[in-house]
Amino acid sequence: MVGFLRKALEVPVRLSLSSSSKSLGTLPLLHPFSSSSEAHSFTVSHLINSYGFSHEQALSASKYTSFKTLEKPDLVFAFFDSHGFSESQILKIVRSNPQLLLSDPQKSLFPKLQFFYSKGASKPEVAKIVATCPNIMKRSLENQIIPYFNFLKDFFQSEETAMACVKRFPRVLVDYPRTCVESNINALQEFGVPKSNVASLLSIHPKALMVKQSHFRKVLEEVKEMGFDPSKKAFSAAVYGLRGMSKTTWERKINVFKSWGWSEEDIRLACLKLPWTMMRSKDKIMAAMDFFVNRMGMRSSIIAHHPILLGLSLEKRIIPRYSVVQILLSKGLIKKDFSLSAVFNSTEQAFLDKFVNVFKEEAPQLLNLYHEMVKSR
Repeated sequence: MVGFLRKALEVPVRLSLSSSSKSLGTLPLLHPFSSSSEAHSFTVSHLINSYGFSHEQALSASKYTSFKTLEKPDLVFAFFDSHGFSESQILKIVRSNPQLLLSDPQKSLFPKLQFFYSKGASKPEVAKIVATCPNIMKRSLENQIIPYFNFLKDFFQSEETAMACVKRFPRVLVDYPRTCVESNINALQEFGVPKSNVASLLSIHPKALMVKQSHFRKVLEEVKEMGFDPSKKAFSAAVYGLRGMSKTTWERKINVFKSWGWSEEDIRLACLKLPWTMMRSKDKIMAAMDFFVNRMGMRSSIIAHHPILLGLSLEKRIIPRYSVVQILLSKGLIKKDFSLSAVFNSTEQAFLDKFVNVFKEEAPQLLNLYHEMVKSR
């Protein structure tokens, strides 16, 4: 590890941790620089060669992070390495917070990792948490991380669920004032959202609650006006969808559906049936609608009654299964008014049982053809 950091100063390229460690015994010792300008140059060069900083990034970071030797950076790197962090994770953390290179690992870094270990997180899980949200290492353990975690634990009435929330979205501990999230939780309950549904939203999509109270209440009003029942899970899903989308993006999605002939009522119906409808990308919506309308000859409004179809894989599910249906139709083995849900929304085994295996005698090659179509896409 030390070899990796020192060798970067001798050769103007970035080397890996594994290759550099072999030459540890042959590297010369580095001596402290006497002037601040030399230290500044040393720091900039090291950040560029060892951590992949651009020259501009290194210059900016060196205003707050300056060192004359590699003693502290070596210790920090070795610390993260000893706790199972990968090289890419360490580099990501350092690029995000170069000031960590001046830390005392045992005093300022280890207590935070130890806190997560004490809550049941494994070393790989803690490494992922920190690499996903490096700012955690800059926050106060006593004043930020522990109080916020305890808030989550108290709300969920479960330390395990609180930790699962942190693993899923580590920024929940650092990105937004706890009082703001508490206020938004209260707003949901005021609107009639059951605590169990609030807990699900906070656990699975905590980002939905990390927004200014005024904006969040506006989202709740808009979702209610769309016809969603606050007592149903679909209301929380719609809140997440609308909260994570700008008004411009929302209107753009509306226009995409309208371009296929959907009315305002069609859009409302699709959203009520499946709140995730508006979260599909424009390209996915366009590709799916093009297939169903232009290839299958379906009326576009029918999709509003089956919005789940928009979320299925066109290549892996829709096209192969429709190809099977076409073969069966050509042989007169099924009627044209087949169930869309049975064809596209059923499990793999249910589809095979209903549309493939039952016709082994009439279409013996159907199973192989279907498998080939799935594999080739």
